Amino acid sequence: MYNFLPVFAALSRVLIVFSVMFLVPWAWSWWGDEHRLQEVWLGSFGVTLLSGLGLMWYTQSHRRELMPKDGFMLVNLVWAVLPAYAALPLWVGIPDMSWTDAYFEAVSGLTATGATVLSGLDTLPLAINVWRCFLQLFGGLGIMLLVVAILPLLGLGGVQLYKAETPGPMKDAKLTPRIAETARGLWGVYFVLSASCFLAYRWAGMSWSDAFMHMSTTVSLGGFSSHDASLGFWDSTRIESVAMVFMLLAGVSFARYFIVWRSRSLMTLVRDVEVRAYFGVLLVSVGLVSALLAVNAVVPTFSEALRVSAFQIVSLATTTGYSSVDYALWPAFAPVLLVMLGCFVSCAGSTGGGIKMVRMIMLVKQARRELIRAIHPRVVNPVHLGGQTIANGVLMSVMAFMLIYGATILVLTMLMLYSGLDIVTAFTAVVACVNNIGPGLGAVGPAGNYGGLTDFQTWICTFGMMLGRLELLSVLVLFTAQFWRK
Repeated sequence: MYNFLPVFAALSRVLIVFSVMFLVPWAWSWWGDEHRLQEVWLGSFGVTLLSGLGLMWYTQSHRRELMPKDGFMLVNLVWAVLPAYAALPLWVGIPDMSWTDAYFEAVSGLTATGATVLSGLDTLPLAINVWRCFLQLFGGLGIMLLVVAILPLLGLGGVQLYKAETPGPMKDAKLTPRIAETARGLWGVYFVLSASCFLAYRWAGMSWSDAFMHMSTTVSLGGFSSHDASLGFWDSTRIESVAMVFMLLAGVSFARYFIVWRSRSLMTLVRDVEVRAYFGVLLVSVGLVSALLAVNAVVPTFSEALRVSAFQIVSLATTTGYSSVDYALWPAFAPVLLVMLGCFVSCAGSTGGGIKMVRMIMLVKQARRELIRAIHPRVVNPVHLGGQTIANGVLMSVMAFMLIYGATILVLTMLMLYSGLDIVTAFTAVVACVNNIGPGLGAVGPAGNYGGLTDFQTWICTFGMMLGRLELLSVLVLFTAQFWRK
């Protein structure tokens, strides 16, 4: 068996860093005069910190440079273990909440999915809502990018972690010579965008606490809210406009913003094939749904149709999951399109989920090449993206990913159906979780939540969220015999 003790040595340091995060809701509970919950946050902080220190002491003689296998194992351990600690205050602080539901909520937060089992969000203690939303801020860009920035200071390598965690098919291009500097640069972009979003929400009319919570879940494209009606609670065009702007920005690769900042030029974004396709698909979708709503008199005016369709399309396509209306009541084409858009629209390197727009572009180009090859079998017709030739190895990787993606959706849906769930709820719940969208259709639609699922169904969705966040292969590789051999 391969020796993974050095991985647990790295995990101990992650736990120590994560323990500090409990002090954020503790500060809010103190500010909100929620004395009962202060002990919950301090207790969770203590348990997590002591666990990290204990694991560090146990593995102190097993530190070494992380290997590729170590990177995959550490990423999976982090996404499985941290939600267990994040669930503690939810399990203890919310009456009648089961451990299954608490763990699901924590996974949904850290993976920036936005699926919830909770109702009555308006009456939850402030610190509980802050914690749920703050988990999405922390997990949005990827916990391991933070780790990559810190672990080198502790004598641990980070290249393998970056490749295992970073979303998208092309992970070998570094923005800077040092991987830790790359991670810090991406987090810098993330922080600036988050701070701008926070101030914009406050300007639009939110309270300081709501602005903080919705900033956390907008830039992370997570979609948690402190209100059952989500952003529909305010019914404000200004607030929805702020949300749309920052959802659109967060749906683009953060690496592109880093390059724009370094080059002092917007041409990187303007010329990017994926970015152009991203905005193109969104514009076409808004036009189609707006016309559908207006023609069917779902809303009284075309301007209102444009407003609600633009917000919902941007929200679902970027895998955020906010809602301003119950779009499940629209003509069937619209809600199905919304769920489909969430599967592929967001860009690689963004905080969104799904298969990413760049993969979809590659698949379309590869399909076009095969059609041409069917007519001209001997033609040399390489696939180009952004002026560069895509290696066949990358194309094969994308096709393998899509095969595994389709098989995963199918298997998890069949398990949900086997458990007695109806087809609409089962299929859309799986799609929403694997693509980190949040709401689906049926019982898990915008007017409902995941609280009505059985424990078995909830664990399937939990596993789906983890698979989606780590883009399937990083998780499924652990189930191969070769991984466990020396």
